[in-house]
Amino acid sequence: MNESRSHPWRRYVALGDSFTEGIGDPDERSPGGHRGWADRMAEELSRGHQDFAYANLAVRGRVLQQIIAEQLEPALNLKPDLITVSAGGNDILRPGSDPDALAEKLDGAVGRLGSEAATVLLFTGPDVGSPGVLSAVRGKTAIYNENLRTIATRHDAVIADLWALRELADPRMWANDRLHFSPLGHHTIAIMALESLAVAHTLHPEKPEPLPPKNWRMARAEDLVWAREFFLPWIIRRIRHQSSGDGVQPKRPVAGPIFGTGMPPGSN
Repeated sequence: MNESRSHPWRRYVALGDSFTEGIGDPDERSPGGHRGWADRMAEELSRGHQDFAYANLAVRGRVLQQIIAEQLEPALNLKPDLITVSAGGNDILRPGSDPDALAEKLDGAVGRLGSEAATVLLFTGPDVGSPGVLSAVRGKTAIYNENLRTIATRHDAVIADLWALRELADPRMWANDRLHFSPLGHHTIAIMALESLAVAHTLHPEKPEPLPPKNWRMARAEDLVWAREFFLPWIIRRIRHQSSGDGVQPKRPVAGPIFGTGMPPGSN
């Protein structure tokens, strides 16, 4: 993109769950130990804007109602002119969840966020059509996404379309837990989000080498390791009504410079 282009935003606040917190993209230099697409996007937005401030209120494991109750008013109190919202993914994963009811709840929240003349960027859910952890909720995700498009039209929000991001079909875009995105996935999503806002940036698509062939035995062995290390603990938490976010606080609760926390301006 043409890097000479500017943008109008000076104060960005990110709301959401583990996706926006940056889980799957570990980085000890970042607050909370995770970087993620939102940090990457904020780094780009801050270039050439010395007064740019960024806050990230997202917390892993949060469902839609928790995000609304815990993050909406604090976000508005920070007086942002750009807000990103990704919410509802954890609800969709739960049996019996209703994507239409979820969208109705989100509609009011987006209207409130946009009422202060801030630009709101909404994320659709990704297309997980191939067999995998999220394939069972593909239909509900598609219904929720269509509702999100309606919400965006109603409130003049912008859509960041993960569903249309075909690169996410590559397994290397996903972390080992198969639920969160890898550093490559977060990098790719940051590019898409910036381009959804028509913002010039310095990020370049990363195309890893082709995956080596994998036989049936290797694939099953990987499935067993995944089930033991990730799926079983997730099931146990659900049974115990626990969340991975219990006791976790937002990693950037106050709007401030993205740099100056150990993250060099030229890092990718």
